[in-house]
Amino acid sequence: MPCYRSAATLPRLVEGLEQILPECTSRFEIVLVVDGSPDNTWQVASELAEKYPEVRALRLARNYGQHNALIAGVRSALYEVVVTMDDDLQHPPDQVPLLLKALTDDVDLVYGVPEEEEHAFLRSLLSRTVKAGMATALDIPSAKSIGAFRAFRTFLRDGFDGLDGPHASVDVALSWSTTKITETKVRLEDRTEGKSNYNFAMLSKHAINMLMGYSTKPLRLVGYLGFLCALLGVVLFGVIIYKFASGATTVAGFTTIASMVALFSGAQMLAIGVLGEYVGRLHSDSMGRPTYVIRQRTDVDAHPDITQDNEQTPPA
Repeated sequence: MPCYRSAATLPRLVEGLEQILPECTSRFEIVLVVDGSPDNTWQVASELAEKYPEVRALRLARNYGQHNALIAGVRSALYEVVVTMDDDLQHPPDQVPLLLKALTDDVDLVYGVPEEEEHAFLRSLLSRTVKAGMATALDIPSAKSIGAFRAFRTFLRDGFDGLDGPHASVDVALSWSTTKITETKVRLEDRTEGKSNYNFAMLSKHAINMLMGYSTKPLRLVGYLGFLCALLGVVLFGVIIYKFASGATTVAGFTTIASMVALFSGAQMLAIGVLGEYVGRLHSDSMGRPTYVIRQRTDVDAHPDITQDNEQTPPA
């Protein structure tokens, strides 16, 4: 759980999880990632870690953002399954078993989608628009289901070992590792303390970051535009020559200047499009997308140095 200004809600949330999780599994942990919160959230998280053996608290050096805090927590996870949830009690602890139940053998990632619309009309419309854009621009078919309440198999984090930078997205990174994704209906509660930081401006900024950070389609669009401009330049050049040959052009020097502008403008746009293709490939390589992710292996017993997923230590 990324924690920010949640000193009032963390005790109730952890207490609820401590009651529910033993019914689901024999071993679990609760990782609280305090994301540079300006209040006493760290103090509360530290006290909870002292009170409950299963609770671990991480304090980031500054506020890095929700997804960056999530990645910090995921990379420190010890067991086979990771559940992520908000710290404001909007994700009730008693709904966690529903996520785990939906995580069947042929599913790697489950999103908890609300039974009822949780936001006002404009906020919901913007959210759906952002998700539709992610599905198209980022090639994530499951984008309509994306939410902060999710459960996934821990091995998926191998797919974003190379993920770096301030604009990381957990959902994009998870989509790199698996296509075995589903959703399940869950009950969400109203926020009891404070207000959400995800307003119109923040959602718009998030959408732009996702588009520019994880998609080469804007560059590809420039390439298409360059090709069209080059084609238009050739056509315009033909029109100018035709008018000169038929005597329709009488202004001295017009044919030469217009032909040069048409041809060289088209050539420049085409060159920009080609450069965009190369830059797009460099950008795609810099995202940190995995070459492969191993889902399961049979050579564990043959190699003692290879540990099972639920026994592995957090990556450095």
